[in-house]
Amino acid sequence: MVYTRQTSAKKLVILGMLSALAFLVMMVGRIPVVLFLKYDPKDVIIVIGGFLFGPLSAFVISAAVSFVEMFTVSDTGWIGFVMNIVSTCSFACAASVLYKLNRTLKGAVFGLIIGCVLMTVIMLLWNYFLTPIYMGMPRAAIAELLIPAFLPFNLLKGGLNAAIAMLLYKPVTNGLRLSGLMPAHGGQTAGKINIGVILLSVFVILTCALFILVLQGRI
Repeated sequence: MVYTRQTSAKKLVILGMLSALAFLVMMVGRIPVVLFLKYDPKDVIIVIGGFLFGPLSAFVISAAVSFVEMFTVSDTGWIGFVMNIVSTCSFACAASVLYKLNRTLKGAVFGLIIGCVLMTVIMLLWNYFLTPIYMGMPRAAIAELLIPAFLPFNLLKGGLNAAIAMLLYKPVTNGLRLSGLMPAHGGQTAGKINIGVILLSVFVILTCALFILVLQGRI
């Protein structure tokens, strides 16, 4: 697609909408999981933005939302700002890069899986270095929590983000095309919904929900 002033303006409108939506779901959708760790679905919106416009757009949305979050609802200051960007970008930007190289269902699934794994590994390292500063705890104490707490939390977070993104990406893109904010591909305004993707995504979401209940000691 050749970018003109009109298409660039539409892209900015969509990115602004996605940024606002990501901030909104972050505020209302935070779910306590284990210790002080909470899940929120803003990365779902950000990775959809990355799938639509590439990894740089995912980074821009992440930075904008994290910056506003730091001055509004967050109590973690600059450490939370950095951790949010690192976590989101390691997931959303990685997935967006791989999807950009292979814009198929397999490319999307592969990108989301790699993003989930990469985020989990990277966040173990960053939690080891920065969480002791925020929590005021010895690094050795945080190290003891990496495997029993931080590892399952980030796997759960990545799994939920990937599954929900797979459910929402097609309806979001179809909606944007129907509204005229994005051009239709091949003269079509809507794409087919893959039932297998829906069933797999629902299964992953239900599994993650049970996992949260286990971590919370409810079952």
